[in-house]
Order: sequence, then C-alpha cells, then structure tokens
Amino acid sequence: MTTSSATPDFDGRRFKQLERAGYNLIAARYAAAAELRATLHTALLDAAGLAGGQHILDLASGPGILAQAALPRVSPGGRVVASDLAEAMLAESRSQHPAILHAAADGERLPFVDGCFDRVLCGLGLMFFPNEALALAEMRRVVKSGGRIAVSVWADAPQVPLVECALACMRRLLPAPKVARLSVFRLGDPERLAGLLSATGFTEPHVETCELQSSFKAPEDYWQAFLDLAGGAAGSLSRLPAEILAKLQGGVAQELAPYLCGEGYRLTSRVLIATASRAQPV
Repeated sequence: MTTSSATPDFDGRRFKQLERAGYNLIAARYAAAAELRATLHTALLDAAGLAGGQHILDLASGPGILAQAALPRVSPGGRVVASDLAEAMLAESRSQHPAILHAAADGERLPFVDGCFDRVLCGLGLMFFPNEALALAEMRRVVKSGGRIAVSVWADAPQVPLVECALACMRRLLPAPKVARLSVFRLGDPERLAGLLSATGFTEPHVETCELQSSFKAPEDYWQAFLDLAGGAAGSLSRLPAEILAKLQGGVAQELAPYLCGEGYRLTSRVLIATASRAQPV
C-alpha cells in the first residue's frame, strides 16, 4: 500500500526507521550503482547554479556521490556538507569522499543555524520525507537570503518504469504490506511541486523534466538494479523467503515486456528538477 499523503494509519516515525534500515543495508551497493543516476546529478547541479566559494548542503546525500560532484564546482574556497539519516550511507561517503564534510541529520530537523548555506541540494530524496512541507521549510531556514535550493523527485508512476515495473510486480505477486508507505511518486506533478515551494515561502519556483535512460540485458539484471536503489523496500524484501524472491525476480519480466528492445530492455524514466530561491529582504 502506498499513500499520496499522510493518512491516519501512517506512522512517520516508523517509516523513517524502515527507510534508514533499508538504506543502511544497501549502502555499498547503492554507491556502486551510481552510474544509473549520473545524468541526473549533472542536471541537478547545473540547475543549482553553483559557483566558487559557495557553501553547499546536500540532503539525503546517501553515499555522497552528488556532494562529491558538487565540490569541484564550488572550488576554490567552497565547502560541501553531505547529510543523511542512514549512518552506513555516511560511512560509505566518508570512506570514498574525505574532502567533503558529513553530518548525520533528519531533514525535517536540521542541526544547522539559520542562513548558513548558499545552496541546498536534495537529489531524489524529498519524497522520502514524511512531511515534505516541513523538510522544505528547513531547507529555506538554512539557506541564505538570495540563496537557492535544487531538488529532484520522480515524476508520475507511468513515467518512471525504472521503479514502477518492480513496484507493479510486487503489487501483483505479494499481499498488501501491513505498514502503510508513502508513494515515491507523490510529488511527481510539476504544478503541485511548484505550489509546495511557493507555499513554503520560496520565490521563483521553476520545474523542468530530465530523462534518465537505462538498459538491462535480462529481468534479473533489472531486478538487482532495483534492489540496489530501493531503500526501505530492499529491507522488507530481504526478509522474504528465497523462493518468493526468485518468483519476483523472474516475474518482473511481465512488467518489463513493453520495454523489450532487441536482446534487452530499454527504459526511459522521467525526473522533475525543481529550483526556488529565498528572497532577499527588501
């Protein structure tokens, strides 16, 4: 079960615990699968308008790949802080990217003083915050007047086969989960996303679309790629019996069938990239 907004049976604290545990479980594999998201990193950094000397916060940074990619853009004199709730993700980042700073933090309660960053980034993370309005308010609080945020989120489910094929397979073959979950596509409407930014007090909201191309030789390759990105879902799946996991791995071929191209599968997924500014005092 997924929800498009918090419902009475949704437990935000438990959701965070599940996501944290799931991402801790896949930290090393998530970093290794970074090539799948390289074009998204470039597009988000381009939209952010980084420059030398800026101080940058990367929220939901995971293994620090986006944060590390930002560092050359703010050099010389710049500083990048990678922040995440999952400590294993941060440990992976520290081991691979010693030149950036790290802070374990909940994006809905950031441990930073007001107005201390020139830019705040959040790549494919905002939809995992149970209270996205609170997370955006925290981004606005810690960014300087005249500063900017740049976030990316998955578009609507039909436009994201990289994720939706696996989720559809799970809905078809597994019983409904006992714990309500937020949909990773819940911020996939451009107008809604821009409206959220405006409602939080940001100015000049702008939303554009970026396409992500991915290819897989076999359903098994696709399924493993999904597991390497899936966070809380990966944690839940890891507790299933081996025969059920094998059924999912083979069964996803049904959902992938529309994307068969030659001897493999080619998927085009869409991501929304949104930017907005914190207005300077008049």
